[in-house]
This record gives sequence, structure tokens and C-alpha cells, in this order.
Amino acid sequence: MLKNFTLLFVILLSTEFAFAQKSEEKEVNITGNVFDKETKQPLEYATVAFLDKNQNKIITGGITDTKGNFRIPVPTGIYDITIEYISFKTISIPNKNISKPENLGVFFLEINAESLDEVEIIAERTTVEIKLDKKVYNVGKDLTVSGGNVSDVLDNVPSVSVDAEGNVALRGNDNVRILINGKPSGLVGLNSTEALKQLPADAIEKVEVITSPSARYEAEGTAGILNIILRRSKLQGLNGSVTTNIGHPNSAGISGNINYRTGNINIFNTTSYRYTERLGKWFNDVTYFDINTPNLDEKRRWTDTQKGITTNTGIEWYINDSASITTSIVYSNNDSENNSVNKLVQFNKVSNTTSESERLDPEQEDDKTIQYALNFTKNFKESDHKLTFDFQYENSNEDVNSLINIDGVDSEIVSTLEDQEEILLQSDYVLPIGEKSQLEFGYRGDFSTRTTDFEVSLLDSESGDFVVNNNLTNLFNFKQYNTAIYSQFGSKIDKFSYLLGLRFENTRITIDQPTTGDFNKKVINGLFPTLNLNYEISETQSFSVGYNRRIRRPRGFMLNPFPSRSSITNVFQGNPDLNPTFASTFEIGYLNKLKKLTISSSIYYSYATDIMSFVSRNSNETVIVDGESFPVIQRGPVNLGDENRYGMEFNLNYNVSKKWRINSDFNIYKFERDGNYNGIDLSANNLTWRARLTNKLTLPYNIDWQTNLNYRGPSTDAQNDRKGILSTNLAFSKDLFKNKASMAFSVRDLFNTGVFKNNITADTFTAYQEIQFRGGRTFNLAFTYRFNQQKKRERQGGFDGDGGMDM
Repeated sequence: MLKNFTLLFVILLSTEFAFAQKSEEKEVNITGNVFDKETKQPLEYATVAFLDKNQNKIITGGITDTKGNFRIPVPTGIYDITIEYISFKTISIPNKNISKPENLGVFFLEINAESLDEVEIIAERTTVEIKLDKKVYNVGKDLTVSGGNVSDVLDNVPSVSVDAEGNVALRGNDNVRILINGKPSGLVGLNSTEALKQLPADAIEKVEVITSPSARYEAEGTAGILNIILRRSKLQGLNGSVTTNIGHPNSAGISGNINYRTGNINIFNTTSYRYTERLGKWFNDVTYFDINTPNLDEKRRWTDTQKGITTNTGIEWYINDSASITTSIVYSNNDSENNSVNKLVQFNKVSNTTSESERLDPEQEDDKTIQYALNFTKNFKESDHKLTFDFQYENSNEDVNSLINIDGVDSEIVSTLEDQEEILLQSDYVLPIGEKSQLEFGYRGDFSTRTTDFEVSLLDSESGDFVVNNNLTNLFNFKQYNTAIYSQFGSKIDKFSYLLGLRFENTRITIDQPTTGDFNKKVINGLFPTLNLNYEISETQSFSVGYNRRIRRPRGFMLNPFPSRSSITNVFQGNPDLNPTFASTFEIGYLNKLKKLTISSSIYYSYATDIMSFVSRNSNETVIVDGESFPVIQRGPVNLGDENRYGMEFNLNYNVSKKWRINSDFNIYKFERDGNYNGIDLSANNLTWRARLTNKLTLPYNIDWQTNLNYRGPSTDAQNDRKGILSTNLAFSKDLFKNKASMAFSVRDLFNTGVFKNNITADTFTAYQEIQFRGGRTFNLAFTYRFNQQKKRERQGGFDGDGGMDM
């Protein structure tokens, strides 16, 4: 059955490359009908493929309509024809001479009893593909993300977690590089956390989790890489889907993807519009050791209203049988309005009195991103022999403006204007050597320029006008140019596979502050070796070993020395002297596929130098509130020292029956960190764990019920004592209109327990924090309608941007 299912994918994917070669030859229409032999009912979405034996590849093909009919334009020639349908036996017509329009007649397919059980499992669950340098999770029928966004999808992917702020982590490490279709994308934008919430979940075909990246990938991201592959159909004609959703707190959205394939042209589009209102809270209770410094109880609540449109449109042109050009445009326009109320209560320990103040901070944000992309691919006669070239230009703008009101008086105007331009140039060449080896090398250049204009105007009590405060205002220019070359060689000897690679990256960073006259340059060079090994014990069992060296470069905001403040007593300040973190990671993996059980496990070790950590400290500055003097707490990044990280990961998928499936993911890790800052020991030794359990059950009347349990264990370091977090998601789904539509109802954080709690201990104070960014329990109702698609059989193409050697 798996062989038949794989063949279906090959048919659709091979058609795109082969069709262009025959497009200039004479075409004739071949018709026919496909029926179920037992029920005599037509089979919709049966696959008809035409194989050219001389070229040993599928030239064209198509699928049947609702009446079981097919009509396929075919270049004249001699073909082996196959008629297939999942769980049915294949019919083959060898050496068929196609020279004129012809009706092939009626085909009756028989049930393949041996593969029937397997079909339902494959169609319903999220499947896993293991390659030598990555794991590929095909996003299946995950009910809890229907009508959701990419962040919701990632939170359900094994090894991946998304915290209360939307930050993504891989195996507990938040320095993960997120790519879309193998490259940085305008769909991520300036603020990846917010941008991922604008991209609909229905747009995703699969997620590649790359914990041991080969030399082909950029070295950024000490945790690894998440490569999000978007859907793109390769079927002839027009097909697509539309999803609408409403939710509580107030939210609504509509998204759709559409593809039109005719001849050697494929046009695709994914567009979404979303409106959401999110409630949040941030509590901060600070106790100062100095008896003369009042304690602070700060509570901030907010309503964040977001709305925006994101669209990705492109055209693929198959020039001939070996070359294609793809061009696309991404445009995103998102606005948000954040109305926060910050109440500050001061307790004077000497006089035993309290005082209060209230700060209103209505913030308007406008984000725009546009990206142009061009890809050229040349496939040579030999399989896997190809040359690719990519060019991307991206411009992103993020404007944030707020009018701050303190105790009923408009007192402060703060604006942050950010503009970023990015250019990507990349070329890769893959050369097969013999039947089981290949050599690959390439070049990549990432050129980024970012400007941050931060301006603060304070109310002049005498004139009543707002006056720019030059001590708080700053212009920050940041440039980062990365150039890289790499080479890697892979081969397979019997049951043993290996992939060796080496990458060199040169980074030039420029920090320019016209406001203060400060100007700094940094040059970072690095060699990044990679090694991936695999041994197949049997058809169902394999061992893998991986090693890679990677880097975490400080981002622009981490280097900006001017403070940005969310409150008058708490500021964030970057560190222009911050150095990059280098990490070396070793990993051993084991995979075992049993009849109803799939076990995937690994142990890993990472050693990193110059670890970046965010430290809270007294800034030696004070602010006056209601006549009281308060120290300003400053938080920012520093290089602490070295870190050792050990971990074990265990994934288990168990198919109890055709209607009941259980998936689990468990990750336990320990990190040991040595380091100090300003003479203060900030070393840490912590053991923590994360677990995820997904239970899916089909109820009577074919109603699917899915429950997700997610737990992030407690963790500690030199300053923080973070509590564990348990969240529960629940969803129900029902297919309608002969599987052409679906209705799904979901509840996220069912018991409203997804609250981040933390105790902070610094040299001059202690603090207790509670943060809830997602606003607690949310409800969502989504409706999806598919045209010229079928949910369970859809195998859409696309591109992963980087390929990979199969194990």
C-alpha cells in the first residue's frame, strides 16, 4: 500500500517536470471512466498516469472527476498506462500507442484487502519521513489547528514548543532558525512571532525539523532549523480550498489557497485575512533589599487588536523538460492596536504607607512587508543532477506610536520607526557520482540593512507642548552582511549512509549611531563542519549519528544600547559589545517502525561558548513617582560563559485501532552553565523536561475528537526560577458534503492554566512575575471547503528548498 501511495506522489510531482518537454509536441485527448467493481459507483480522484519507457519517467497524468471520468491531454507516443486508487488494485496497460484521440473505456478497480487498514492510517495521521539530515512532519488532520495559524501548528510538532509570548523553541532551546520553503521569507518579517500568527495553518504542507543540519544550510541557529513548507498543488486544472473561522475572544478570519495548472504554467496563491482580539496580563511584584527603597507592585493588562492581510502569489514556468523558473511576490499588511493599563502601587517600608499611579499606553503599530523572489532550476539528464539559483529582495517596515497617559494627563509620546531591507543570493549545484553518491557545493549571500528611529517627547509643564528628549531619543543603523560557501559529499554503501560537509561563513556587522557619534564594526569568521551517518539494521530499524557546529549571532535589537521602556521602572537595553555564541552538537538517533507502533528516540549533547543570556539588574538610575524615588530595573543581554546541554528525546506513535490513535513526545534535558557578570556568579545547573500527548478518537457519526496535553517542566538558572506550565487543547471535527468540506470546533487552553510564572533574584531585589500573552481560554469554529481536491488523498507538491539525501 505504501508503494502505491508513494507512486501517487511521484505521478503528481514528476508531471510538472516532464510536461514541458512534451508541451511543444502534438497532444491528443485521452478519456475513460473508473468505477468501484463491487459497488459500481464512480471513483473520484482515481489517478491515471502515462509513463514514457524510453525516458523512464511519467510524462503526464490526471485524476477522475465526481462521475469517475477523466480527460487528459497526452503528447503522442508509446506509454505504459496505470489506473490507481488508494486501497484498490492497480490496472496497467503496457506499450499503449497514443497517436489520436481515444476513449480507453471503463475500468473497474477491485478492493485490495491487504492494504485497506493501512490506507486509513496514512490518510488520517501526521506521517514522519526520516532523511539523513532531517525529520519531515507532514501536517495531517490536526483538528486543534483548523482555522488557526502557523504558531498553533508548530506547537503541535514533536520537539517544538511555543511559549506564552509566541517564541518558538526546539528541544527547549529558543535559538532556532525559522525558514519558509528553505529560505528566509517576508512571511516572517521583522517580528517573526507576530508574523507567524498571520500565516494560516491551512497553508502548511509539512514542517522539517532539522536538529543536525548539513553544510547545505546556513549555520545560524544553535538549536537547529525549522523549515516550513507551504502547499502548492501540481494537479492539472483549477483546485484549492477556502477556510473561514470565528472565535472568542473576538476573532474572525478567512483564508484560501488556489492553484491553476495548464500546460507548462502553474499559478498559485495563498491569501489570508485575520482579525483577533487578545487579552493579556503582566504582573511584577518587586521587593528591594534596601529599606529606604519602596517596594513596587506593578500590574499591566492589555487588549491587543490585530488585523491584516497576507498574500503569496507566484507563477511556475516549465521552460522545457529540464528547466523551470518560479517567481513569487509576498505582501503583508498588518495593523495592531494595543491598549494597556499599567497600575503601579508603591509601599514605603519606613512609613508603612502606600501610593498609586496609573499609566495608560495606547499603542498603534503598522507592519508592512513585500518580498520578490526568483528561482531558476536546471535538471540534467542524470537523476538528481541539478543547478539552482535563487534571488530574493525584501523590504519590511514596522512603525509603532504611543501616547502615554499618567494619572489622567497625556505625558509622553513614544515612536519607534523601523525599516529593513534584505537581499538573498544563493546558488547550489548537485552532481551525482555513480548510483549512490553525490557531491554538492554552493554559495549564499545574505545582506541586511536595518534602521531604528526611536523618539521620545515629554510634556513641558510650563508651555503645555511636547518636547523631544534628546537623552532618550536615538537613531540606530545596523548592517549585517553574511557570505558563505559550502561543499558536502554523501554516499550509501549497502546499509550504511554518510554525509560529510564543511561550510565557511564570513559576517560583517556595522553599528552606526548618528545621535551619539558611536560607530563600530565587527568581523566574524567561522568554519562549520557537519557529519551525518545512518545504518539500517533492517527495513524497519535504523541508527543515525550527527554532528554539527553552529552559531548564534546577536540580533540588531540586542546590540542597540539605547533603552526602550515598557514602563518607567523597567527598561530593556541592548549591548553593542555582545559576541556571538558558537555551539557544537552531537546526536545519536534510533528509529523502529512496528506494525501499530512507531518509536523514534535520540540522545544529544551540546557545548556552547559565550552563551547569551538576559540579565536583570539595577541600572543606577532613578525615576520619581508621586514624590518617591525608585531605581530603574534594566534588562538586557550579556555573554556569560560556557554551557553544556545534555538531553534525551522520545517520540511514540501508537495506532490502537483504525479509529483510535495516540501520539506522544517527551524531551528531558539538563544544562550546566558557568559564568559571571560584574563579579556576580550567574552559573546555573538545571534539569527540566517537556511532554506532549495527543489522543484522537473517532466517535459515532464519524465525529473526530482530539485532545492535546502539553506540559513544560519547571526550570531554574542563576536569576530565574520558572514554574511548570500545563495546557490542554480540545477539538471536534465533522466532514460534510462527501468529504469536500469540514467543520471543526476547538478550545485552546481549556482550563486556563497557560500562565508563565517566574521568581527573579538579583543582587539588589527579588521579583515575582506572572505573564499571560494569549489571554487564556479561546474558542474557535472553522469551516473548510475544498474544490477539485480530496482531503484524504491530496498529495500536494511544493519545494523544500534544500532537498536532502534519503536514509
